Amino acid sequence: MTKPFEPLDEEKVFKDPVHHYIHVYERLIWDLIGTKEFQRLRRIRQLGTTYLTFHGAEHSRFSHSLGVYEITRRIIEGFEARDEWDPSEKLICLSAALLHDVGHGPFSHSFEKVFGTDHENFTRSIILGDTEIHAVLERMGADFPEKVADVIAKTYENKLVVSLISSQIDADRMDYLLRDAYYTGVSYGHFDLERIWRVMRQREDQVVFKRSGMHAVEDYIMSRYQMYWQVYFHPVTRSAEVILRKILHRAKFLYQSGYSFQVEPTLLIPLFREDMTLQDYLKLDESVILYYFSIWQDEADPILSDLCSRFVNRRLFKYTEYVPTNYEVYAELRNAFKKAGIDPEYYLVVDSSSDLPYDFYRPGEEGERLPINLLMPDGSLRELSRESDVVEAISGKKRTDHKLYYPADFVYDLSTHRKIKQRMIELLN
Repeated sequence: MTKPFEPLDEEKVFKDPVHHYIHVYERLIWDLIGTKEFQRLRRIRQLGTTYLTFHGAEHSRFSHSLGVYEITRRIIEGFEARDEWDPSEKLICLSAALLHDVGHGPFSHSFEKVFGTDHENFTRSIILGDTEIHAVLERMGADFPEKVADVIAKTYENKLVVSLISSQIDADRMDYLLRDAYYTGVSYGHFDLERIWRVMRQREDQVVFKRSGMHAVEDYIMSRYQMYWQVYFHPVTRSAEVILRKILHRAKFLYQSGYSFQVEPTLLIPLFREDMTLQDYLKLDESVILYYFSIWQDEADPILSDLCSRFVNRRLFKYTEYVPTNYEVYAELRNAFKKAGIDPEYYLVVDSSSDLPYDFYRPGEEGERLPINLLMPDGSLRELSRESDVVEAISGKKRTDHKLYYPADFVYDLSTHRKIKQRMIELLN
């Protein structure tokens, strides 16, 4: 049995481009990293289809998870130096930080939208189920896996521990902003992480920030805002996501309709049947999905074949701005596509993205968010947007963007439907 806080005989380090070094001191953390469920994250990209827009965005959820662990470790180290941390919570918090994304599927959120899965539910299932991760955690005590799962579920009794992993300024967001900015090559996501660490303080069940460090927190909020609109919601990335979702929708529809695939999609059948077990889920990663996309280019079904060819060879849909209330234009376009023999269910797609960069506390509202509080010189707490003009300007303001995606080559090659073609050109431009 592993002893609590059993150290490694020798410190282990990972060389990391964002944090320079990631340090592992405890046997528990080292053993969790070595499990097959955690190693699977090497085969799942952190940013899904973003590599088709920013070619450097090939980093994995494995590297991100290590980064979240390292940020959490350093935060706890700072709290310990000021006697602000309960030592009994350390391994629970570090384990949750490391494992917070272990339930992600291939292409993550796009995958979830098609099959109705939830990566947090799968994360808890992996922690509590018949897995190597569960076996490692259980060595710390029979109730230890449950405690780690409760942190992921945000139901753990110590809200400070939860807030380090999931809040409006947490280790998860800190790492992915810096890491995603590094690998996409943009400058938007950079902020002064070291300064934020230095001004973090514990007050009862929450993390607060010294008023003197407010500008570093402002910078973090604005970095997040810019990354969402310049990287995460990039219209070209969304085009790839649209095609990916439509491929999976088509494959599921064909299977449920009795279609005979040239190569049986064995690993995806539990998804199509909607009877997937945890072990079925853990067999899926992006190499599996891309393998099927590659061979489906030669399928007899023209829609599946075409969509897979577009994704694999990066022949993405074009897009135009779209006003959701403009029903007549959308209906006319759908009819035009149908008359041209193009199925609008797969080739005329409205995609919407929205983000709320920061919100103040709205008790009782669905998805309420705890505020970021500043520690004032007199010891009182003050909510961030009440002190920062910059943050006040964007607080509570949800921005939404709508795009209409379509295959330009189909639209402009409709030589046998010249009137329809001309109308499409007029409407789409």
